[in-house]
Amino acid sequence: MLTTAEISPESKVFTLEDYMLNPPDNTEWVDGQLVQKNGMTSKHGKVQSKLSTYWRNYITSSNLGGEVYVETACRTVGRGRCPDVAYLTADLVAQFGEFTVLPQSFPLIAEIISPTDKAEEVFAKVKEYLDSGCQEIWLVFPESQWVLVVTKKQQKLLNLGDVVSTEIMLPGFSVAVDELLA
Repeated sequence: MLTTAEISPESKVFTLEDYMLNPPDNTEWVDGQLVQKNGMTSKHGKVQSKLSTYWRNYITSSNLGGEVYVETACRTVGRGRCPDVAYLTADLVAQFGEFTVLPQSFPLIAEIISPTDKAEEVFAKVKEYLDSGCQEIWLVFPESQWVLVVTKKQQKLLNLGDVVSTEIMLPGFSVAVDELLA
């Protein structure tokens, strides 16, 4: 869940440009305010770790190149976000090199949904990512044991017993929902 971060009255206004230069840990910049990321559970951390490992292993074994990031800031349409897991293609890694905040959305993003996240906020964030150049988003619901894969053209809901695969990015990658959420 995102909550407004406490900023002392004597501190200066924290702009999106400030965020782009030096984003505070565990925050996002939304609607003119720093927002604290919280509500993460042990299930959240476990799924985040597994998925980043699966994606990293896949890009290595398939020689796709690129990088997998965890909790790394990117700029979206007028906001600064930190996706739980994100993939950046080899071409974009070469283009942007070492960055503090990626100046655009990652092409592939996974958000691990916490029990305290609000549905409208989650889906607004999905739209924001898609409007900022993201090609594919995985919403992983550890408590409900669902994975929702969203692209501009479709949404695919998967549950236990299904195999989730990337629709656009990481061609050929798939993992059993049971394995991801175990």
